[in-house]
Amino acid sequence: MLRFGLCCMFREQPVSFAQTTARHLESMNRPAQLAKLSALCTENLNSLLAALKWIDSRDIRAFRVLSPLFPRYTHPDVGYSVADLPGADQVAALSSRINRYRREHDIRLSLHPDQFNVLSSPRTGVVEKTIEELEYQGMLAELIGAEVINIHGGGAYGDKTAALERFASNFRLLSKRVRKRLTLENDDLTYSPADLLPLCRRLKIPFVYDVHHHRCLPDRLTVDAATAACMETWVGRGQEPYFHISSPRHGWHADNLRPHADYIDPVDVPSIWLPLRATIDVEAKAKELAVVRLMDHFGLRASDA
Repeated sequence: MLRFGLCCMFREQPVSFAQTTARHLESMNRPAQLAKLSALCTENLNSLLAALKWIDSRDIRAFRVLSPLFPRYTHPDVGYSVADLPGADQVAALSSRINRYRREHDIRLSLHPDQFNVLSSPRTGVVEKTIEELEYQGMLAELIGAEVINIHGGGAYGDKTAALERFASNFRLLSKRVRKRLTLENDDLTYSPADLLPLCRRLKIPFVYDVHHHRCLPDRLTVDAATAACMETWVGRGQEPYFHISSPRHGWHADNLRPHADYIDPVDVPSIWLPLRATIDVEAKAKELAVVRLMDHFGLRASDA
């Protein structure tokens, strides 16, 4: 019933995603910029399809898509829309092919925008840029069939209650296609599950439970209680819950528990998760090697293709 997910990139498989810098693009005229960006978008979509085919062959049933799949999409000077690209038809066709492939092979896609996306910020400019970025993510999610756009609560700014109220107000400014995909995850510095769950219930936002973050920033909830509360928030969405798993690089007795290890220690996977119908994103430095090893441990992986 469990599905394990790979996050964004590969350690050994020859699948990679291309990027560029705004400075490089600014050295070109606009037609040349758009030609370059069109080629990068096409290359990255082909890489995403290759990634899905590889994980499908290993019974990995979830993939976190790299947020800048369409590079520099929202940049103030070199940004663009898909319609601007000379290869717009090819981009649309490849996106549809990915959407169809993930549906036919039961692969769950998600996006996890960078940490600078903060709906709780007191700074208007930060919120405006966050909304712009989340709208790009919503467009991309719609094209490729991603169910989830996952973000963190952001900073506390000296007053968690006020910060989460700003989050709630700004959440309502998002388009429907973003709101219906947005999820909220606890972090390891500021917002614990107990902090976020009331907001998730109030706004009907599914909660993504990161157990490693919870162990770094504990609250009054046990792992079992946080798991149950997480699952309840997904009922209205009609989707299986998302969990994140990682292990500390230097062990649980280290001074700093936050850095992720190359692989997952199976004992760090909560036993309450094992019988569930759920998605577990594996956040480990060894990427696909860590996912395969963990699935082998639980007897969940098909033989190598």
